Amino acid sequence: MDLIARLDRVVDTAIADTKIVGSVTLVGQHGKLVYARAAGWFDREANSAMRRDAIFRLASVTKPIVASTALAMIERRLIGLDHAVADYLPAFRPRLKDGSAAKVLIRHLLSHSSGLTYSYPEDPRIDTGLFNFGLGMAEFIERVAAVPLRFAPGTGWDYGVNIDVLGAVIAAVHGGTLEEAVTHYVTKPLGMIDTAFHVVDRARLAPPYADGVDGAPPTRMGARAQVLSEGNVTTFETERIFNAANYQSGGAGMAGTADDVFRLLDTLRVGGGDILRPETVEMATANQVGTLPRRDHDAGQRFGFLGAVLDDPQAARSPQARGTFRWGGVYGHDWSVDPANGLTILVMTNTAVEGCTGVYPKLVRNAVYGA
Repeated sequence: MDLIARLDRVVDTAIADTKIVGSVTLVGQHGKLVYARAAGWFDREANSAMRRDAIFRLASVTKPIVASTALAMIERRLIGLDHAVADYLPAFRPRLKDGSAAKVLIRHLLSHSSGLTYSYPEDPRIDTGLFNFGLGMAEFIERVAAVPLRFAPGTGWDYGVNIDVLGAVIAAVHGGTLEEAVTHYVTKPLGMIDTAFHVVDRARLAPPYADGVDGAPPTRMGARAQVLSEGNVTTFETERIFNAANYQSGGAGMAGTADDVFRLLDTLRVGGGDILRPETVEMATANQVGTLPRRDHDAGQRFGFLGAVLDDPQAARSPQARGTFRWGGVYGHDWSVDPANGLTILVMTNTAVEGCTGVYPKLVRNAVYGA
């Protein structure tokens, strides 16, 4: 069975078994698109088939776009990798649990080793990029900075609002909005015309669905939905993307198409193209957290500046080569770039969280490798 047949079987089975509602899957090898398919439902209730140019809420697929923007500014010495965040955001001076001062560097934000988190029971009004609170950037920074860090910067790893804070730095240095900086350094040079912190065409915005419970089909999300993910409940407020009062979340706030995202990922695979230098991409896709402990389900993976970095394929139970970098988006997306094999894989679905942390993206990955 060849690659196309293997992938078709995985996609068709997931849709037939109602694990996902719809998906756009793109696979490139050595610069050639070897698989491109829109399948399932764009809008199940309207009997509307998935379309290749569907716009998805990107969630954390926003992160490599914003991180690439920061790296482009670092190349131009507009931002210093080892400069304190407070040098650019004077209001951002978080402390440790004992009240002592903490110096968060730009590199700590990029590598998620700052002590910031995604869990803020101390202040439930902190918007982590999925809520529709109407929280502005200045108030977001003020609220986050008021909560003690989970650990001293550089001494641990925790997935959190790091790239949201980085987005505030980018906006402050560039002047104007985060979106204007991202457009200048990344999306415009790459022709990513459908990807922004707003929806460029509402008719193409894919309705989001939540995983079904106890074998039931996925359910269409309303304005607010809660979905169990990796033992935790993730809350989605789907109208956030339409509310300009919300700060532009560098960690989760963009919407865009599969083709746009793929263009960025494949540009990173070949060393940065017109947006970044090869040495910058090499640095960004290397292990930047040393031996810092990560989560149990991240076995075999370290972390760079753009996402996880595969360090031990056997421990990670992955057929991909060492040095593969990858991440996803909780609205239902998964991506990976394997430079050693010249492969770029992008799975975008309208089903949370199966398309991100479920079995589906792993089956797609394995089908690509014939594993």
